[in-house]
Amino acid sequence: MEIAEPKPAWWKEMSVYQIWPRSFADGNNDGVGDLQGVLGKLDYIKALGVDAIWFSPLYPSPNADYGYDIADYRNISPDYGDLALFQEVLDAAHARGIKVFMDLVVNHTSDQHPWFQAAKESTDSPYHDYYIWRGGRGAAPARPQGKRPPNNWLSVFEGKAWEYVSQVKEYYLHVFAKGQPDLNMANPKVREEVKEIMRFWLDMGVDGFREDVITYIAKREGLPNGFPLPIATGFEHYTNLPKVKDYLREFQQDVLSGYGAFTVGEAPMMTPKVAKEYITEAAGNLLNMMFHFQHMEADCLMTDWIGLPFRLKKLKRVWTSWQKEMYGVGWNALYLENHDHPRIINRYGSLKYRVESGKMLAAAYLLQSGTPFVYQGQEIGMTNITQPSLSAFKDVVTFNNAKLAKKLGLSDARFLKIANRRSRENARTPMQWSAEPNAGFSEAEPWFAVNPNYAEINVAAAQADPNSLLHWYRALLQFRREHPVVVYGRYEEHYKSSRSLYCYTSEYRGQRLLVVCSFKEEPVRFQAPAGFELVNAALVFCNYAKPVEAGCSFITRPYECRVYLM
Repeated sequence: MEIAEPKPAWWKEMSVYQIWPRSFADGNNDGVGDLQGVLGKLDYIKALGVDAIWFSPLYPSPNADYGYDIADYRNISPDYGDLALFQEVLDAAHARGIKVFMDLVVNHTSDQHPWFQAAKESTDSPYHDYYIWRGGRGAAPARPQGKRPPNNWLSVFEGKAWEYVSQVKEYYLHVFAKGQPDLNMANPKVREEVKEIMRFWLDMGVDGFREDVITYIAKREGLPNGFPLPIATGFEHYTNLPKVKDYLREFQQDVLSGYGAFTVGEAPMMTPKVAKEYITEAAGNLLNMMFHFQHMEADCLMTDWIGLPFRLKKLKRVWTSWQKEMYGVGWNALYLENHDHPRIINRYGSLKYRVESGKMLAAAYLLQSGTPFVYQGQEIGMTNITQPSLSAFKDVVTFNNAKLAKKLGLSDARFLKIANRRSRENARTPMQWSAEPNAGFSEAEPWFAVNPNYAEINVAAAQADPNSLLHWYRALLQFRREHPVVVYGRYEEHYKSSRSLYCYTSEYRGQRLLVVCSFKEEPVRFQAPAGFELVNAALVFCNYAKPVEAGCSFITRPYECRVYLM
């Protein structure tokens, strides 16, 4: 059966820059990143060659999960500015041809949100049913409430998934932190609230949304116990249930389609087969694309802490699966870094060959078919930070994992080593703008530690060096813009069994692209795939000067990358 070419669309041809606002740029010098800082960096973002910005949450929040616990969906956190300043940033971005996407977090709110504050006061409150409440079960005299939680689910971030509220003598569900009570999306009033939130930002001029853990928004009726082995997380009872698609279809039909808004959904434990239920274009996709986690070693935040060894064959298998399954059917969201994972050079590259491996990793994913996302600092090769003690960390996930580690008998010293390697806080250190104090992020002491390597790794230094990783990203993003074979090309992987090389070709309307990436410091011999003559192709990218070839083969240098165009 012949596979149809992808249908062109503006959101398929764009590239997106993710801003985690607290650590991007401090415009008022109080130590916290803000919208004034973003406003001053829009020309830098434009020069990178992206077409859109995705803001991690900017809303008022008590920061139990640094903005992903929202206390007011229709406002801007005073830490970052106000609605007038946001409108100024939005207009300035649009004036530069940059679209703006907001983070839509509707699986849960903050426990400080007025809805929850009213919900916990009385079962008669009209807001009580905005959340998921249950009475306890069985007798548990040792507990103040005298009963066990409603089921055996665990939260992703913080202990049991239930928290007792004495005023109403019930437990509320929190799949994430205690300060993030889950909304009851089965309540039509909650869905109407979500629609009004969307309309508020779309009417202001926002171009779309990244939808946080959107596949979690439906819970199985009856809230049954989770599978007992290996851990009763309850995950199977609140992930990808049929009602999720019903809710997304309702949002799409009632709001999003009327604005032509873009949507990308975050979807832990996602596979290509399941993703097709959401993003198949012929069926009227419920989302434009999805963020999956398969290529980040597995599908949950805990995997970063388990410390599974990097296996190139697994990474290749995941990339190839999504490329093959989605071609002509749905659309891929391409990323290697975000606010929830350690820096990619530490994970899949090499600190010894930071620039070389950083360039290789960039080409490996940016030249695939799909819409690429670049996370702040990725484009200059920022790396993990080494913290001196556990007290230096700030994230709820780190704290929760420290408790688990103690239960498992790990010493503080051992856990500190794991945290320094695996904490998502590695991605949240302040952006390194220059070699000036505090990396040019702020004149005040930053809210979080600056990586000491900022003196060497910073934007100013990268801009001054024509061979920098920053210029490589700019060139790759420009190449994508100018060559439809990158965006719409049909992918084919070669040398699947290699533990050292990632090689793929892409073909589209008479053009062919060959991407060769070595994931090894040691030399590896590469032989061009059958039918691809290197002598007849243009070498458009190489992360080393003076490439040496012998016919249709060459021996790679550490983390070498080459890209050929025919």
